Amino acid sequence: MTLAARDTLRNADVIVGYKTYLDLIEEFLPGKEIISSQMMKEVDRCRQALDSAESGKTVALVCGGDPGIYAMAGLVYEMVKEKEYGCKVEIIPGLAAINSCAARLGAPLMHDFAAISLSDLLTPWEVIEKRLQAAAMADFVTAIYNPKSKKRTEQIGQARNIFLQHRSPETPVGIVTAATRENEKIAVTTLEKMLENDIGMQSTLIIGNSQTFSWNDLIITPRGYTGKYNL
Repeated sequence: MTLAARDTLRNADVIVGYKTYLDLIEEFLPGKEIISSQMMKEVDRCRQALDSAESGKTVALVCGGDPGIYAMAGLVYEMVKEKEYGCKVEIIPGLAAINSCAARLGAPLMHDFAAISLSDLLTPWEVIEKRLQAAAMADFVTAIYNPKSKKRTEQIGQARNIFLQHRSPETPVGIVTAATRENEKIAVTTLEKMLENDIGMQSTLIIGNSQTFSWNDLIITPRGYTGKYNL
């Protein structure tokens, strides 16, 4: 987390969050009012956080990664707009999975990139397929969020097949699970072999572009300096 996020948690009267995320920040919980809920209760958490803030309390609504990237910031603003809450909302930046995973893998995001979630809970799969096709065809380095779950197992294979239409089977792929946490796992593989690795909901994949290469178990995407300067 960022220092700003740490300070926000320390200064909050109330901390609201998904139980799994609250378990990661136990050191900040003593002396606070805690509102915890299970997965799929995002709307309820936002409503409780906003209601507490509306009563005059300083509330920290906890997300994983960065609140503005596949997380709660957008939902909070939608609810503030819809229900006309008067409390002040401030988004505290965090480290998104794409940042932490890229750092673990070396330097895979040195050129243009896209991030695509394979979760079709809120987005139709037909839309996700179009975005995968566009990113693959345009040679973007592509980060894949929410690649697989217990119920959703086929989409990651379909995504790989789409990229194989436009990329070499030897294209480097990095798979980072639970980046920066105690159960972190890192795998550097290829587009052809990536499904041979363990992939779950805590995994983020980074698929290289046509210029990306592997070196010393790292993934590097050139920015273009070699062709322009004498290194």
